[in-house]
Amino acid sequence: MVLPREGLKDPHGKPLTYDRVYTIGEFDLYIPKDANGKYKDYATLAESYGDPVEVMRKLTPSHIVFHGQVGALTGDNALTAQVGETVLLIPSQANRDPRPPLIGGHGDWVWETGKFNNPPETGLASLVHPWRFGWRGAVHLPAARRVCLPEP
Repeated sequence: MVLPREGLKDPHGKPLTYDRVYTIGEFDLYIPKDANGKYKDYATLAESYGDPVEVMRKLTPSHIVFHGQVGALTGDNALTAQVGETVLLIPSQANRDPRPPLIGGHGDWVWETGKFNNPPETGLASLVHPWRFGWRGAVHLPAARRVCLPEP
């Protein structure tokens, strides 16, 4: 994903500013299991090809991870912002619709389809917004509100 060279703009063509930018790397892994439910090991890469392909064809990932490991965005690693800040959220998962809830924040500028040449949707509040198609958005944190991004 590449931001426009001239920066993001509101529907009236005015430049947008934000206090923080978070990219959220979400990845699906497809690791096959044996008859006993244990993950398979293979001696060579070539031997491992067929089984993962079969798992992938079912479109049911064995693991969904954020930033490469369980808990990567929780506790001390949580994505934080202060009241009154505007945060640009850039997810990397475009193949599935995980619908993370934004609780108490406002989607001031949302590019649902990820195309920055189109005008953003504006004024979305307390939304559960699909991140499909490379969704991008700037979220403003008004007083006494917060944004909560729970992990599955």
